[in-house]
Amino acid sequence: MDDLVNLETQFWTAIKERDAEALARLTDDECIVTGAQGVASLDRQTVASMITGATWTLQAFELKNAKVRLVRDDVTVVAYQVHETLTVDGAALELDAADASVWVRRNGAWMCALHTESLAGDPFGRDRKG
Repeated sequence: MDDLVNLETQFWTAIKERDAEALARLTDDECIVTGAQGVASLDRQTVASMITGATWTLQAFELKNAKVRLVRDDVTVVAYQVHETLTVDGAALELDAADASVWVRRNGAWMCALHTESLAGDPFGRDRKG
């Protein structure tokens, strides 16, 4: 199970290092991504190009309290809390979130088929500025 958390760490490291090749290698073709921005279904090349053209940078991340569930021999779910240190629009930002990914094994390699991120806070959004 540590290998699967390591995959998630590799995914985050690829984002931090803007390693489009590693990100493409770890991403299934199509990958569904959900978060505050909405829902998207992206091919691996689009995911890779998004990181090279990003207007923000990820300086650091810390994954905590990971839970792994092997659904089948070729499908697993990894969920965890993450603390992120970023620069967005030139300003330093830190955030906490709960993330989950679904990994599928294709031809012996694990690939991320779904990634979700939910910002930490009040479940009804009352802590957000309106």
